[in-house]
Amino acid sequence: MQNSCVDRKYYRNTGAELSQPLKTAVQIQGTLNDPMDTDTGWTVEIALPWKALKECTHRPAPPLHGDQWRVNFSRVEWQTDIVEGEYRKVAGTREDNWVWSPQGVVDMHRPEQWGYVQFSMEAAGTTPFAPDPAAHVRQQLMQVYYRQRAYRKEHGRYATHWFELGDGWQNGSGGLVRLETTSIGFVAEATVTLPGGSQERWRIQQDSRLWSEQE
Repeated sequence: MQNSCVDRKYYRNTGAELSQPLKTAVQIQGTLNDPMDTDTGWTVEIALPWKALKECTHRPAPPLHGDQWRVNFSRVEWQTDIVEGEYRKVAGTREDNWVWSPQGVVDMHRPEQWGYVQFSMEAAGTTPFAPDPAAHVRQQLMQVYYRQRAYRKEHGRYATHWFELGDGWQNGSGGLVRLETTSIGFVAEATVTLPGGSQERWRIQQDSRLWSEQE
């Protein structure tokens, strides 16, 4: 899980993953590991402690009315054959990955692609979902991050000008306003106009840390 206002390095870039005890429960409507009968289904429940989640949200936990978090869930399933009355993985096949919100790539470690969960103190279905006004700006900055990684892999350095990142990339495009490169990394900035007219400035750097400041 990752809060929508990110201020933490993802563990894909030298950050630490959140690893806390969870409460889980599984119920099987059928028999376990017995391919000789037909099962009805299964359910799984997971309880996530607010105390543990607060470590990475930098927001109140439990959340307040109207707060939005970015969340995704993944399930891995392997193709199997029945051999001598037992399930066996099919050799030479990859796993199938099931997710709650589409990632666009086979990679769960991209919180910018996770779905939104909006919390409410009202009755279910009575509070309308509030679209994220900065979503397109953060997506632009994440594209800068991925293009900078590819550019550095090919050229041994980060790009210093927008045009080096590809056709159509320029100052002002999609809210992008600044690209600054140093000997060890880069910072890119973009701005978005919020409902009410205020401006919010978003920044991203080489370790994919993404954060905002309201102006």
